[in-house]
Amino acid sequence: MKSGFVTIVGRPNAGKSTLMNHIVGHKVAIVSEKPQTTRNRIQGIYTTEQGQIVFVDTPGIHKPKHLLGEYMVQVSTRSLHEVDVIYYMTDVTRPFGSGERYIIEYLQGVSAPVFLLINKIDLVGIEQATHHISDFLGYMNFAETMFLSAMQGTNIPALLEKTWQYLPEGPLYYPEGDLTDQPVSFQAAELIREKALWLTRDEIPHSLAVDVEELRQQNGGKAYLRAVIYIERDSQKGIVIGKNGQMLKQIGEQSRQELEDLLDRPVYLDLWVKVKKNWRDSENNLNQLGYSR
Repeated sequence: MKSGFVTIVGRPNAGKSTLMNHIVGHKVAIVSEKPQTTRNRIQGIYTTEQGQIVFVDTPGIHKPKHLLGEYMVQVSTRSLHEVDVIYYMTDVTRPFGSGERYIIEYLQGVSAPVFLLINKIDLVGIEQATHHISDFLGYMNFAETMFLSAMQGTNIPALLEKTWQYLPEGPLYYPEGDLTDQPVSFQAAELIREKALWLTRDEIPHSLAVDVEELRQQNGGKAYLRAVIYIERDSQKGIVIGKNGQMLKQIGEQSRQELEDLLDRPVYLDLWVKVKKNWRDSENNLNQLGYSR
């Protein structure tokens, strides 16, 4: 039996969370069109008769502009030295540039084999995809290079087969049937944040965080969940609440549907919006919201 850890790195919005969710067969990492949606190290667990692969989804590597950004880059780069295989995921629709060179500088110092994954091939022709590879090969050698579509599942079985070849013999790190190591409260907060990101679109993409303050079972089997959506400015509070509270109501309704699937019971969602000025640059606030260095 084989087992090991595989980290997925790349620029923001390369499709890292989509890939892990597809492989695990369950949404363990939230997805949105906003760059830097993933902020924490999130593990997805894939178990078969061959063994177990623990996938580590990480925030997109970028040049940080605040303490939260520094935390996110630390999470990503630290994982490079703690795994058996590294997936370096790139978006074939985005040209090679300084962002990719920035990541490659980190990858050149690792000992684990690095797979270059060219994602979103469903959106381009083979000529563009082939040209995309040549830009990367001039900077470093890769153990494997593969085209895929994380959204459609193209070439993912072949990717997994290659990955098993690089993993050592070992035990199951998690019980069979486990899909993630994240506590339920974290998963709940992330689901709410995902809905808020989608519904507010471009208005407050990065200054939004969610904290689950209470989660308990009530009489009759219903779950009570109290959560706070934090934003940085008073003007953003009105955006999240919306006219006559309609935006907050939509966030709550869409969140509750997935929370009930997660918790396997009816949910009473008590949702609040509060301002924490400049929380992304406050060590204390980051710690409170779960972004501990």
